[in-house]
Amino acid sequence: MTAIKDNQQQKPTIQRDQLITLGDLIEFKEALLKDIAGLMQQRVAEPAKRWLKSDEVRKMLRLSAGKLQYLRDKGIIPFTKLGGITYYDYQEIMQLMESGHYETHLRVA
Repeated sequence: MTAIKDNQQQKPTIQRDQLITLGDLIEFKEALLKDIAGLMQQRVAEPAKRWLKSDEVRKMLRLSAGKLQYLRDKGIIPFTKLGGITYYDYQEIMQLMESGHYETHLRVA
């Protein structure tokens, strides 16, 4: 009998100000979405790394290995070679794409 009374006495009581309302959930959702959007914009604005390898540039620009080699040979895409690995500066590639310089030097065969 005392065990039943002890269980009833130990139940936590919820106060009216502790309840979560629909308005609270909507406010939380909006704040969370705003924070996530800010983080995504920050992530997009700053690349994870400055130097990209050939395969990363090919994927980014959707080029074949031969086309990337052609652009390097013609001096259209700046690059650095170190230890047999070709690196491309992310910022230079973005500037090249934004300037339209990329398209003006390509010849359609």
